[in-house]
Amino acid sequence: MNITKRLLNIGNRGGQHLGRAGRHEHIVLDADAAKRTVRFVPSLRKAPGPAIWHHRDCPCVRVAYVHGIQRMKFSQSQADVYVPGGFAAAAALARTTHLCIAAHQDDVEIMAYQGIAECFEREDRWFSGVVVSNGAGSPRTGPYAMISDEEMQAVRRREQRRAARLGAYSIQIQLAHPSAAVKSPVNADVREDLVRILSACRPKVLYVHNPADKHDTHVAVFLRCLEAIRSLPREQRPRQVLGCEVWRDLDWLPDCEKVALDVSDRPQLAKALLGVFKSQIAGGKRYDVATLGRRAAHASYFAPRATDASLALAFAMDLTVLTKIETLDVRTYVRDLIREFRDDVTERLDRLS
Repeated sequence: MNITKRLLNIGNRGGQHLGRAGRHEHIVLDADAAKRTVRFVPSLRKAPGPAIWHHRDCPCVRVAYVHGIQRMKFSQSQADVYVPGGFAAAAALARTTHLCIAAHQDDVEIMAYQGIAECFEREDRWFSGVVVSNGAGSPRTGPYAMISDEEMQAVRRREQRRAARLGAYSIQIQLAHPSAAVKSPVNADVREDLVRILSACRPKVLYVHNPADKHDTHVAVFLRCLEAIRSLPREQRPRQVLGCEVWRDLDWLPDCEKVALDVSDRPQLAKALLGVFKSQIAGGKRYDVATLGRRAAHASYFAPRATDASLALAFAMDLTVLTKIETLDVRTYVRDLIREFRDDVTERLDRLS
């Protein structure tokens, strides 16, 4: 019996074989199965990083376990967990390398397309999406003008699942919180759900809303994300956190502060993902046209004295420092960036006057 089958048998089927990714074979076990495996296979040795073991005689096999989220229980009964590839939810979350936590259905596809494209059809990179609110309050007209908030939630939930399937996401979680709960600093449910998710994966890149966004729910989701990240041990925090564009461009950021994300790969996929959300497009908001137009405009207007290096760009704000320095106030951080923008404008005016 090969080592993969032996490990899964010892775990008494409490695991998930994810197949090969590059040179490594991945197995994900729940916490109880991992304890049994380590007890009976002493040749497993702990590798650098959280909850990962290599087999002494077969280093190409990696065994990991995830804790506390095997059944994917969240605070809202309407929460939806969808795994397009059919893996166990915990296993799909554990393999995530690029994660987006967004406020509404379609925000993921608008703000984190770089991660979607970078992971598409790869076995060593996996994109996952989390939508925090239930999407009940979206504007609507045309064929959606008369549907209720409850019906709109069901429509948007189905659309988000369709986007996850089209984009080959590892997992799509919709937490279904009312916007009022998201915006309440004293409501711990949102933060606890996000802690549960972030504790079960180790994304290299986390895409969130930027704190200068002009949509209250977007900013609130960012703040709940930051609270969740800061509550984690440092070794469990994402390596990079990017604040992305939805309801306010980041063109105003000084170039030295911009993270320019090339989103020109697979343009047909980008268009198709945005087109999934017909309830928004036919309902009176052409987010599909606007988002693709903004990306093209950023690419052309990014460097005034150079030819275009990309066909489409998205801008992001690097927020990683806020996850490393807990005492750094978000308002101070954003105020300093605005001050840099003000100084850049006034310096140019002074110099040319």
